[in-house]
This record gives sequence, structure tokens and C-alpha cells, in this order.
Amino acid sequence: MRNIFLVGIGGFIGSVSRYWLGGYVQGYAKSFPLGTLAVNLIGCFVIGLLAQLSENYGNFSDESRLFLVLGVLGGFTTFSSFGNDTINLFRQGFPLNAILNVGANVMLGLLAVYLGRITINLITAH
Repeated sequence: MRNIFLVGIGGFIGSVSRYWLGGYVQGYAKSFPLGTLAVNLIGCFVIGLLAQLSENYGNFSDESRLFLVLGVLGGFTTFSSFGNDTINLFRQGFPLNAILNVGANVMLGLLAVYLGRITINLITAH
């Protein structure tokens, strides 16, 4: 029951953060899902940070992983919204934006994970 609570409270925090940040960023774009892209990139960067910290120091408990990765980041990242946004762009007659959306989310997301890992290595270099 404790694990469910940890994931649930983390998911609440992540989902509310996603709603707030995604909506704020989306206010700057009209025909491109910039809010979803921003949330995905931030989520990918943070998971890169956490993964590298865990790899370097191994000091994440099962409970902290449940809370942070499954809960907070699971609630925060938005790949289901990404899929829906992409299909909607095609349906609304913006096929180029749909293709750009796929490329940006996938390639920049992978880059953000890598940069998160590099950031930890730079910060913690001896």
C-alpha cells in the first residue's frame, strides 16, 4: 500500500506540474504542440540526471525511485499527449508540423537524456 501511495502522490505532483508548465509554454505557440515538447524534453533531461546519479552513486532507494521516476516523471511526461497531438496535426492539415513534432520529440528527447547524464558527470567530476 505504501508503494501505491508513493507512486500516486508523485503522479499527482507530476501531473499538476505538467498541466501548469505545458499550458504556460503552449501559450507561446499556435499550430505546434510546444507545451508537450517542453514537458517531454524537461522530463527526459530529469530522468537522465536521475539515471546518472543512480549509476554513479547508487544511492536511490526503491521508494525514491517509485516516487520520482514512476510517480513524478510518469505523471509529468506526456508521450500519450505527444501521439494525440501528432495525429491531430495531421487531421488539421498540418502534416509538416506533425512530422516535425515526431522528430523534435524523439531526437531532442534523446539528446536531453544524454545532456542530463553529462550534466551530472560534469557536476560530480573529481
